Amino acid sequence: MNLKIYNTLTRKVEEFKPMDKTEVKLYSCGPTVYNYAHIGNLRAYLFMDTLRRVLKYNGYTLKHVMNITDVGHLVSDADEGEDKMMKAAKRENKDPFEIAEFYRKAFLEDIDKLKIDRPEIIARATEHIDCMERYVQKIMENGYTYETQNTIYFDTSKLDQYGVLSNRKVEDQKAGARVEFDSEKKNISDFAVWIKAPENHIMKWDTFWGKCYPGWHLECSAMSYEYLGEQFDIHTGGIDHIPIHHENEIAQSKGFSGKMPANFWMHVDFLTIDGGKMSKSLNNLYTLQDLADKGFEPLCYRMFNFTSNYRNKINFTWEAMESAKVALGRLREGYLKHCEGTEKVEEELLQKWETRFSEAINDDLNLPVAMSVVWEVVKNPQKSTQLRDLLLKFDTVLGFDLVHYQKQEEALPEDVQELVKQRDLARQNKDWAESDRIRDCLIKKGYSVKDTKQGTTLEKISC
Repeated sequence: MNLKIYNTLTRKVEEFKPMDKTEVKLYSCGPTVYNYAHIGNLRAYLFMDTLRRVLKYNGYTLKHVMNITDVGHLVSDADEGEDKMMKAAKRENKDPFEIAEFYRKAFLEDIDKLKIDRPEIIARATEHIDCMERYVQKIMENGYTYETQNTIYFDTSKLDQYGVLSNRKVEDQKAGARVEFDSEKKNISDFAVWIKAPENHIMKWDTFWGKCYPGWHLECSAMSYEYLGEQFDIHTGGIDHIPIHHENEIAQSKGFSGKMPANFWMHVDFLTIDGGKMSKSLNNLYTLQDLADKGFEPLCYRMFNFTSNYRNKINFTWEAMESAKVALGRLREGYLKHCEGTEKVEEELLQKWETRFSEAINDDLNLPVAMSVVWEVVKNPQKSTQLRDLLLKFDTVLGFDLVHYQKQEEALPEDVQELVKQRDLARQNKDWAESDRIRDCLIKKGYSVKDTKQGTTLEKISC
């Protein structure tokens, strides 16, 4: 079955054809590690993970690179302001390298909690200064840059077209409309590739142009080239990267090799909070720890994301998280029931479900439709290990780690334990009326009651 994905470059859904028949080369924009990742950030990596899993489901091997930005990301799109790492260092009164290492580890812990499959290559910007320096020098040799007192800029006027992803015309932009215009730039769309570091700037390296640090956009171009070559299959990121960061990556690649770096560009839309934006002022930049504090494990957030296609906005509410929590519980319970099943399911029905699931995930990663198939399997009245195996196959894409799930026995509250003891005593005394009364009390407290040779056993009633 052929995979079809939406290509931002062509603005249409296309059949995916990799450059190599068996191996897919892809690059994903990674985090800037100056703070904890919030759930809006993490949506991009859940999308990245789903793409990886669908490609693997289709039999491809992967060579996937993701960067870690630990230098060079300025707070302004206009190449102005502080480096984000330096700003974080001042905020926490720590060395910027220490900041980067702390939040890098925190990010990796977060994606592990979400069962996100790590890319084959995770490349830190600070470990690739040499390859970025070589990349800049080649762009300079090709005549695509100019120097000011403190910055080497990429000259976008040298390109045949700038703005191929966003379909934005440079002449339509107005200085000051979004950012302050740097008077040293020749064109408003020009951007920094190499920056001279001020004397007090900690993150700097000895380079051909003195003590410098790289422009933010440069690292993705240089590292994708370093590991994947001049051209590769897929580039992923958030839609916020389209108008600036990814346009500049394309510009740099054309300045370096004259080629478009990726054949397919895929972008995930925003997560909104209660219908609005996330912001510090609204105090809604939620992290996985914030979700945990509210009683939601990370996989609840994974389930929540499967309620919308990656190209659509998704609205986060605590009510939606409650629904995702219930859904995750029902998926696990349904899986365990099929683990214990002994019935035989017709092969034709199994194949029908598998075909529909495959059609959904290959239709531009349509996880909401794929999940509708999953629920049919979960709720099937026939309980069968065949359906267990089918769910495990689906879970190679879903990523809920069902194969390792075991129902955890929760300790009963003391009042419930006391009622169980009283009921067992009533049954020993053949006081059936008292036994029934206590049973009704336990049901009201949310427990189903079973009588066994060992006595009264309880099971928490699902919502």
